[in-house]
Amino acid sequence: MLRYVFRRFLTAIPTLFVIVTISFFLMRVAPGGPFNQEKGLNPVIKANLERVFHLDEPLWKQYLFYLGNLLRGDFGPSYNLPDFTVAEIFANGLKVSIPLGLAALVLALFIGGALGILAALRQNSLVDYLVIAIATAGSTIPTFVIAPLIQLAFALTFTWIWVGGWHDGALSAVIGPVLTLMLPQLAVVARLMRGSMIESLRSHHIRTARALGLSDYSVIIRHALRGALLPIVSYAGPAAAALLTGSIIVETIFSIPGIGRYFVEAALNRDYTLVMGTVVVVALFTIVFNLIVDILYAVVDPRVRYD
Repeated sequence: MLRYVFRRFLTAIPTLFVIVTISFFLMRVAPGGPFNQEKGLNPVIKANLERVFHLDEPLWKQYLFYLGNLLRGDFGPSYNLPDFTVAEIFANGLKVSIPLGLAALVLALFIGGALGILAALRQNSLVDYLVIAIATAGSTIPTFVIAPLIQLAFALTFTWIWVGGWHDGALSAVIGPVLTLMLPQLAVVARLMRGSMIESLRSHHIRTARALGLSDYSVIIRHALRGALLPIVSYAGPAAAALLTGSIIVETIFSIPGIGRYFVEAALNRDYTLVMGTVVVVALFTIVFNLIVDILYAVVDPRVRYD
């Protein structure tokens, strides 16, 4: 297992290199620049800023300069937030994005998994149809529709939660974003769990377990559920990477200072270093969580071996 993990980390290095390279040159190919947005900026001041940030040098030199800094763990300064470095922005933003994403993911896995199991055990019943309807609605209604509806119902009508803002992580400020992040993931998890649980309950080893007289609890929890978890584990890896690194739409609508919101502002203002830093962080999260998923595969399914 350790050799497998070591090999995966080795393969992650060229993957990150390719992602950084493609993202760097795509950002530079796009028209405009970080200092072209300022109206009436003195040409001399603009030239000085470009010289300070090495933007007046050839593109290949800019790339090597950025790559050298990145290898030292330096994401560079933010062009449009000059009082902060990219690392400082991430340190503040991830403290907001990670708790929101983690809460949404845990709730989606537990509630969606429970609904999926219930639907599978009551297949073709009213409960099954209700779960399918909820899952379909949750996966088809976009986030930018769910968020305003939650604000309208719970913040403006009943005034149970804040319309927006972080408010130092107060519960009334967290409920809206967590619900918005959770509902689409809950829908997907419920559908995946229902389908995989139905397939697992129809497998030969479950029929054998029932024939041997095992209790329903033992058959469902100890045997059927273990095989049904594999699709959920596969889905949870990329979902965790996306949720923990911030949701662009949710953080923008609820005015939450997570890194998803900073990414939008950086892309609009051509803040090269902040956009590149966000790409690197998201790529790292994705690689790490995919590795965790592969390890969990071996834990859940004894037939999976990486030796």
